Amino acid sequence: MTLRLHDTRAQQLRDFVPLDASNVTIYVCGPTVQSGPHIGHVRAALSFDLLRRWLEYRYGRVTFVRNVTDIDDKVLANATDDEPWWALAYRMEQEFSAAYAAIGILPPTYEPRATGFIPQMHELIATLIERGHAYPASDGSGDVYFDVRSWPAYGELTRQRIDDMEAAADTDPRGKRNPQDFALWKGAKAEEQSDATWASPWGEGRPGWHIECSAMARRYLGAEFDIHGGGLDLRFPHHENELAQSTAAGDGFARYWVHNGLVNVDGQKMSKSLGNFTLASDVLDAHDPLVVRYALAAAHYRSSLDLSESSWAEAEAALGRIRTFLERVDRQPGAFEYTALRPEADDAPSFDALPVGFCTALDDDLGVPQALAVLHETVRSGNSLLDEGRTAEAHLVGLQVRAMADVLGINPQSPEWTRTGDDGATASALDALVQTMITQRAQARADKDWAAADRIRDAIAAAGITLEDTPDGTHWSIDG
Repeated sequence: MTLRLHDTRAQQLRDFVPLDASNVTIYVCGPTVQSGPHIGHVRAALSFDLLRRWLEYRYGRVTFVRNVTDIDDKVLANATDDEPWWALAYRMEQEFSAAYAAIGILPPTYEPRATGFIPQMHELIATLIERGHAYPASDGSGDVYFDVRSWPAYGELTRQRIDDMEAAADTDPRGKRNPQDFALWKGAKAEEQSDATWASPWGEGRPGWHIECSAMARRYLGAEFDIHGGGLDLRFPHHENELAQSTAAGDGFARYWVHNGLVNVDGQKMSKSLGNFTLASDVLDAHDPLVVRYALAAAHYRSSLDLSESSWAEAEAALGRIRTFLERVDRQPGAFEYTALRPEADDAPSFDALPVGFCTALDDDLGVPQALAVLHETVRSGNSLLDEGRTAEAHLVGLQVRAMADVLGINPQSPEWTRTGDDGATASALDALVQTMITQRAQARADKDWAAADRIRDAIAAAGITLEDTPDGTHWSIDG
């Protein structure tokens, strides 16, 4: 099987061939931490978490870099006298990390902050000036710009002509040669915080937005790496500018460009600038984090995602079907000792534990919706085997279901999703109540009081709970 990814630069599906099959390299643009994450940010991070997980199972090792933009116009604008820009950036970074962790997004291999790589940015800017692709502003402001007309390939990522582009609005245009030239270094301004500047060969100032990613990707992944990822809204100007400045400096840069679709609200992209966003914290307060992960993963990563209350209900029901089947199969005699599917585990099930259809779906541009369809079809076949008493075969199907759910990070039996604290206490209390009713129903049936037994069963069913009578007792599960 060959993994194929949609490459934005080529605008087509391409066979994925890593530079080094023993270490796939990915750089993903992380958050600008001027305020807390909305659900669109979390969906973007999850898209690349799913890609990373699949690459890890396919190749074994993935070096995954996701940056933090902790110095930016918006960060400075949102700072206050009581909370300086650097404190705000750190607090917001923690909110993003908490939201990512809540839905099981793996931490990056490296997570550099822009402010930690000022010397590397200076080096890259100096190279661009030396090569004739950048220049200090003519007005003596300390700004340094990339000269877009010096680089004939500028616009290749988004298939645009320079003359059709809007002027770059990241600095005052007075010192520019061309309206589309973008800032590599921003000279210090009297109205901005004095501690938000660094010395440079061109005067006190701070980095432009785009230069940071080129410098950090080079530092951690080298001059050329496999995949550059980010949201669809970053293609222009951010990724177009990254590509131009890195390649103009002589780097091969990213070999594949992968972009995730956006979360929409009433047909418009969810964004802080439009004020139509839903905070990730509000969603996570209202819904189980595993349900949130499933709902955000259920659509193809390149598609737009319209979320509604039905999205959460459908995800909860789907997870309920997976959980109920795994609980059913675990109650059967002869259950296997399951070890999560991990390349580094000697006793893990082999790659063959994943059905061919599941692998084919993920190899086809990370087709998670199709992979989920295979998973649920496997659950249905497993339930049929249990109904027919074919427990040995059902156990093998259970291994497949767990393996697929582990790859997608949605195994409800995984320790990260095990309820603890108040949730655990609630679950224990519910189990005690249902078990009491099951005992009362069993006694009514033993007394041949069928009316009472039926009333108890109906009351349990009205609460959304399903009973399963088996030779070794009655078991319950939440309807899904």
